Amino acid sequence: MSKLGDLGAKLYRGEVGYDFVGKRFIWYGVSILITITAVVALAVQGLNMGIEFKGGAVFTTPKTAVSVAAATTGAEKASGHDAIVQELGTGGLRIQISGLDTGDAAGVKKQLATDLKVNEADINADLVGPSWGDQIANKAWTGLGIFMILVVIYLAIAFEWRMAVAALIALIHDLTITVGVYALVGFEVTPGTVIGLLTILGYSLYDTVVVFDGLKEGSKDITKQTRYTFSEIANRSINGTLVRSINTTVVALLPVGALLFIGGGLLDAGMLNDISLSLFVGLAAGAYSSIFIATPLVVDLKEREPAMKALKKRVLAKRAAAAAKGESPEDEGREAESAPQVVAQGRAGRRR
Repeated sequence: MSKLGDLGAKLYRGEVGYDFVGKRFIWYGVSILITITAVVALAVQGLNMGIEFKGGAVFTTPKTAVSVAAATTGAEKASGHDAIVQELGTGGLRIQISGLDTGDAAGVKKQLATDLKVNEADINADLVGPSWGDQIANKAWTGLGIFMILVVIYLAIAFEWRMAVAALIALIHDLTITVGVYALVGFEVTPGTVIGLLTILGYSLYDTVVVFDGLKEGSKDITKQTRYTFSEIANRSINGTLVRSINTTVVALLPVGALLFIGGGLLDAGMLNDISLSLFVGLAAGAYSSIFIATPLVVDLKEREPAMKALKKRVLAKRAAAAAKGESPEDEGREAESAPQVVAQGRAGRRR
């Protein structure tokens, strides 16, 4: 067995582990700090919305000898707006101008043809009006809201309302961080970005549900035992799925990182940044929130119940009594677990 696999087995059996729940307030503080930074960046710098949301035009030209820098200067001078110019594999250019009114597009197209020394009829223009952009933005927010509502309903039915609340807070945490990073780096927000956000929210939810499922199974009939408190069982559930979460996150981040850093960075395929940045940041934030935020929040909500408070009191009292006698509660727990096996073996011997 590999070292990572051996570690995963030990974590699953509870032989080793990190006290995620016990140190949850440290991670709460880290998350609050990151979230505040994201909100400030969003408030100060705002988002660089693409033409799909605020209107504009995209001009695709045939092959031209004019450089990208010269075309950018000419497009901004002709339109009076910022322009993003990318060279295509055909030798032509893709010129994106945000905020350009549809009525001014014809004049800009004519000027571009003159500057680039190409026929005006050969330039393809895709125009997006601001009203259409508002409709796209409203539909995106509506879709996101419906997604959140369905998540809460599903988790409340499949698990319980406390887990639904914790998962919702974790999803909002992931969304806020991802949007804040877009504001910090200034990447353009397009429909691809929205698709990326919905994708990472689904991934984050999957990772959270895996931990919740282990917690649900581990806490079944929890009040009938006095070996573990609810927070300890929750911590064992996190540790039991820790290696799996790390593996799935790393495997998911590798191709996305290739799109972002190699495709969008080294190869200058800027359009890849629209979706790859949201996926990269969101996948990392989703894995983090599933481990450090969602389950610890469930513990905070669950241990407010009188039954969980009484259980914790019984567990601690039992441990104090065992310590006073010089006994180990863990040994007692193992003896109790092995007792049914001894009885069964004895009965089998008598039958023989």
